Amino acid sequence: MQAEVKINKDESFRDKLSTLDEKGKRKWMYPKKQSGKFHTYRQIFGYALLILLFAIPFLKINGEPFFLLDVVHRKFIIFSRVFYPQDFFYFGLLMITFIVFIALFTVVFGRLFCGWACPQTIFMELVYRKIEYWIEGDWKEQMALNKQSLNFQKLWKKTIKHILFYLVAFVISNLFLSYLIGIEELKKIATEPLSEHIAGFTTLIAFSLAFYGVFAFLREQVCTNICPYGRMQGVLLGKDTLVIAYDYVRGEPRAKYKKNEDRKIVGKGDCIDCRQCVNVCPTGIDIRNGTQLECINCALCIDACNFMMESVGLQKGLIRYATEYQIKENLPYRITTRAKAYIVVLVLLLITIGLLLMKRAEVDGTILRSYGYLTEKTTDGKVKNLYTYKLLNKSGKSQKITIKMIQPANAKIEIIGQLPVIEKESYIQGSFFVIMDTSMIKGLKTPIEIGVFDTNHRLIKKYKTNFLSF
Repeated sequence: MQAEVKINKDESFRDKLSTLDEKGKRKWMYPKKQSGKFHTYRQIFGYALLILLFAIPFLKINGEPFFLLDVVHRKFIIFSRVFYPQDFFYFGLLMITFIVFIALFTVVFGRLFCGWACPQTIFMELVYRKIEYWIEGDWKEQMALNKQSLNFQKLWKKTIKHILFYLVAFVISNLFLSYLIGIEELKKIATEPLSEHIAGFTTLIAFSLAFYGVFAFLREQVCTNICPYGRMQGVLLGKDTLVIAYDYVRGEPRAKYKKNEDRKIVGKGDCIDCRQCVNVCPTGIDIRNGTQLECINCALCIDACNFMMESVGLQKGLIRYATEYQIKENLPYRITTRAKAYIVVLVLLLITIGLLLMKRAEVDGTILRSYGYLTEKTTDGKVKNLYTYKLLNKSGKSQKITIKMIQPANAKIEIIGQLPVIEKESYIQGSFFVIMDTSMIKGLKTPIEIGVFDTNHRLIKKYKTNFLSF
């Protein structure tokens, strides 16, 4: 006779966040320390990313930082290529490309970035959580310590923990600031007198306090309530999105494990209701309820479930990376038409950006006819117009440029003064006359074309304007 097994149909989890209690107050998370295949993979990948994050500010190519977002001086360096406000349309295209990539990645892989590559998760799980386990112990010891009244043991453990937390936050703030002002400027703040860098030092302390607050107190609240990517997830996820999924077809109805019992005969599913998947979750969800907003795809529940399945002699993979379609229909993974459309758009955007960067001039600027200056006739009967130029050197080397007439070829350019050498990442401005014979003038406005040439007399950029004659 089969035993009666109840299927869990409790839907109350949808009425509140997993990090809140019945009264709406925050519930502090105590994730259990976990080990396993995915945990090992995440650690290797996460620490590799940490090394990369700390190494990038020191990387230079041709004397330029590999990556820098200097908002104060309006100078942005990406892959050692310098961009200025004049290149704003590149950033527009890059932002569109980034949004399309985020949409594509989320449609295909869900919040995989959150659990594996997000700096918030990496620092929280691989640095701060490790410190907490080291000082306070595993989840049960942490809960017991927090319930204790204030005593010497609790005082010294909490004091050391928070001192270390702030020191790590100070290191992170230095790292963050190095991406904004550059490693050389950061060295000056650290080595030169404080009076010369009051603003920089104040910013450093402010960032340190902010990061300390995030990792010591906010923690998973950043992922569940603050991060906009988490809000996007609900819109972009679908039945074909690869997420951490509970195989409810195989696992239900869940019931406690009994030794030497044939679960199929008594009508039980493979889930032994041990709640280990809940105990290890850093956001406190029960993955058996289905995909939820709070899930960051960290895979800790997979390792916990696999360990328990192996311990009781059941097949692993009850919780795994899969799609809702795979679980329900028991079919292999498929790429949807929506994902293919995102891929096509993303490839087209990347090709466009690549072509634009290949054609990007090393020297940019403007050449315009001077307003308010009337045409002037020379003693030999020719006509001349006054033009102004403002040229920016975007290359990583100084440029000795020349300005020459391209069309009409017989027209002449007379520079006022001399064209100085444009140092790297600087600009020059000045004026020059264009002198034309009356035979070349066609009406009130004659189209002309002026070229800017580099040190090697190679054409850098052409400028089209008009020559006026009254």
